[in-house]
Amino acid sequence: MVRPRRMRRIFCNPNVTYFKPRGIPLRALEEVEVALDEFEAVRLKDLEGFEQEECAKKMNISQPTFHRLLISARKKISDAIINGKAIKINKENEI
Repeated sequence: MVRPRRMRRIFCNPNVTYFKPRGIPLRALEEVEVALDEFEAVRLKDLEGFEQEECAKKMNISQPTFHRLLISARKKISDAIINGKAIKINKENEI
């Protein structure tokens, strides 16, 4: 049986939820979806500069779960930047 999912604390809702390469129509682009909890993980670790353990505590999740979120988000963002894809931040916490 699967463990129930813990509620993840999100402290910052993004003002902008879409990023795309300049000069290319959105309909011509592939899209990468970043979940809200992935967005929060990147914000806490990379922008705010907290240690991973502290970030996990702030989000009310385990450190390994936080690490998985961070790796997933960074991979998606890297894919979008390198391959010229649009980034959509999904405001519903699930994809």
